[in-house]
Amino acid sequence: MITLKDQKVVVSQGKLLSAEEAAAQGIDIAQARENTLACRVMKAHSKASGKDDLFHISFDALISHDITYVGIIQTARASGLEEFPLPYCLTNCHNSLCAVGGTINEDDHVFGLSAAKKYGGIFVPTNLAVIHQYAREMLAGCGKMILGSDSHTRYGALGCMGVGEGGPELVKQLLSRTYDIPRPDVVLIWLENAPRPGVGPQDVALAIIGAVFKNGFVKNKVMEFAGPGVRNLSVEYRCGIDVMTTETTCLSSIWETDERVQDFLALHGRKDAYARLAHDVPAAFDSLVKVDLASIEPMIALPFHPSNVYTVKEVQTNARDIFAGIEEEARAKFGKAAAGFNLQGKITDRGVQVDQGIIAGCAGGSFENITLASAILDGKSTGMDAFSCSLYPASAPVSLALVQNGSYTRLMAAGALLKSAFCGPCFGAGDTPAYGALSIRHTTRNFPNREGSKPGNGQLAGVALMDARSIAATAANGGILTAATDLDWDSIHCDLSYSFDREIYEKRCFNGFGHAQRDHKLVLGPNITDWPAMSPLPEHLLLNVVSVITDPVTTTDELIPSGETSSLRSNPLKLSEFTLSRRDPEYVGRAKAVQARETARLANPADSALFEQVAAACAPLKDSNPALWQEIFGKGTLAETGIGSTIFAVKPGDGSAREQAASCQKVLGGWANLAEEYATKRYRSNLINWGMLPFLLDKGTGQNMVPGDVLLVPHVRKAIADNTMEMEGILIHGGKATCLRLSLGALTEDERTIILDGCLINFYKMGN
Repeated sequence: MITLKDQKVVVSQGKLLSAEEAAAQGIDIAQARENTLACRVMKAHSKASGKDDLFHISFDALISHDITYVGIIQTARASGLEEFPLPYCLTNCHNSLCAVGGTINEDDHVFGLSAAKKYGGIFVPTNLAVIHQYAREMLAGCGKMILGSDSHTRYGALGCMGVGEGGPELVKQLLSRTYDIPRPDVVLIWLENAPRPGVGPQDVALAIIGAVFKNGFVKNKVMEFAGPGVRNLSVEYRCGIDVMTTETTCLSSIWETDERVQDFLALHGRKDAYARLAHDVPAAFDSLVKVDLASIEPMIALPFHPSNVYTVKEVQTNARDIFAGIEEEARAKFGKAAAGFNLQGKITDRGVQVDQGIIAGCAGGSFENITLASAILDGKSTGMDAFSCSLYPASAPVSLALVQNGSYTRLMAAGALLKSAFCGPCFGAGDTPAYGALSIRHTTRNFPNREGSKPGNGQLAGVALMDARSIAATAANGGILTAATDLDWDSIHCDLSYSFDREIYEKRCFNGFGHAQRDHKLVLGPNITDWPAMSPLPEHLLLNVVSVITDPVTTTDELIPSGETSSLRSNPLKLSEFTLSRRDPEYVGRAKAVQARETARLANPADSALFEQVAAACAPLKDSNPALWQEIFGKGTLAETGIGSTIFAVKPGDGSAREQAASCQKVLGGWANLAEEYATKRYRSNLINWGMLPFLLDKGTGQNMVPGDVLLVPHVRKAIADNTMEMEGILIHGGKATCLRLSLGALTEDERTIILDGCLINFYKMGN
């Protein structure tokens, strides 16, 4: 089905060659590495700095949604923003429901429109389109690059490299700075043959994720899709695979383009956005993922991760053993909250009974997916028991086309619910399932409590990812888990011809790019607040460990919950109250206690009571390293020693690009993270941009830490200023002081300065 090869391969004249075969044909492998589509596109967007060998990329456009754009614009304002220098699109597809009541969400939307007018942006009103569907329809172009403040910024199927990052990286672009990265490896995703009827893009995507996530095969690399199988996939099918590449932890993606892409762009009134992207000269790749599309079966990613992949047939055959393993994982992770999480109770004489089916968002809500679902459900019923089925078309033009081709009529007649464009089911702000329920979804993620449950309050539900075709087949079977390949496809008739109505956007969207109204007043609702002041990095750091997470992977949703907190994204202080609330409810109180000590230190570094308290915490150092003790504490003042909090997690930062996973820690006085590995580049970048040290520890050295431990990092400021990325810390644990090797990995010159200044806002205020 899927084969991985961790060796260089070459595409030449439409054929896949080993490095040895390519060399025998006289192909220069080093030169051929420059010929990948990814390398060509990134080079075209990068300017040489003369100081390093990084790519310094300027993007063609930016895009954000209403959970992130307020903070981005506020940060850019504080850093000197006067006008958007490139197209910046503000969509409104996340904060569409006000989970906490009041006017908060609509206040953000009013702010967004006022910012688009003042700075010259593009504003897409609420529920008109989900962020990535709008980008596909109206922004993406072949050979272009788009940066988005959402991790699923993926438009590779249209020949456009999309990168999802935290808000500060967009701020840099708004201030005409660049996106600076080392040259990434490029992995060839070679597609062969064609999928069988009933196998959809989510099935292909989940099969790939299952093969490459846990081994990190494509982590922080670019996935480049090519091969004879590409021509057998519609553009929407390709987009459905492509958007899920985020769940592999890759950096970006790009596909070969052909006449199908040309037709897609022309249909959307943008024929000039097409360019043929092909491997017309030999191109060498760092590794290979070969996918036989014909062998892909209907797949299901069971709780609690998109990589927890099985075939639907495996689950149907061996549900009890598989579900028992997931229940055991839930008990280990959530304790009492998992007491009622009984997946085995879903097993009936008819099969696995599902409680809910959802087809939504940038992954599931496409015209093709929903049209095929309507054909499967034509003349059927979703049943009159507990099972429910909801569909969210990805944009208003898609909704109109579904009305025109009769899909709405067929789905409503079957008992399905049709809703407007909204990302809520993907991040826990809509269709939250009942306690203990099992929901199948064609959305992007199924992390713990991502669907809106609250394990800290004794609530837990499960989400499994599936393709729209199999969800519709399950709905037609009354909620009994069913693979779409079990259907008689000769009897399913479906017209997939599509008509796009651009006037919907022309009548409702504001496009002010190039026409900034600098005198226009920003409308600031009462919840929209500025960032609090943040201090530069002191010479020495005393880090108090306030949370220790030993799970193999920690998601950004566990660091800062999505869903009900989304309405507070524009208020850093209020939002920070929810930091780690679903994973470690004690974190906020501990962090605030540490922050109070730093506040007292800043007010009076010579405060004797505070000095004695800090010195007592580090007392074991006095015997183990008296010279260092004298250097840090001998002057009787904490003028050079900052006090901050830190967390340890084995592998934090999987999932969302939301900067708040880092900024909320900083708002509460966080100065660093300790980790064995960072799950994604974007989370590490978020830490750096908020002035937090992304420390790496040797494997196993952090897992015995406990809240209350203290880590002293002497001369950390000098080390970073001198570009010394390896340093020694002193861990005070169990009354003993031991040395701990700390590494920061590679930092660019700007990243080092950002950390020294305390955060990106300070960096710009200092005139950098």
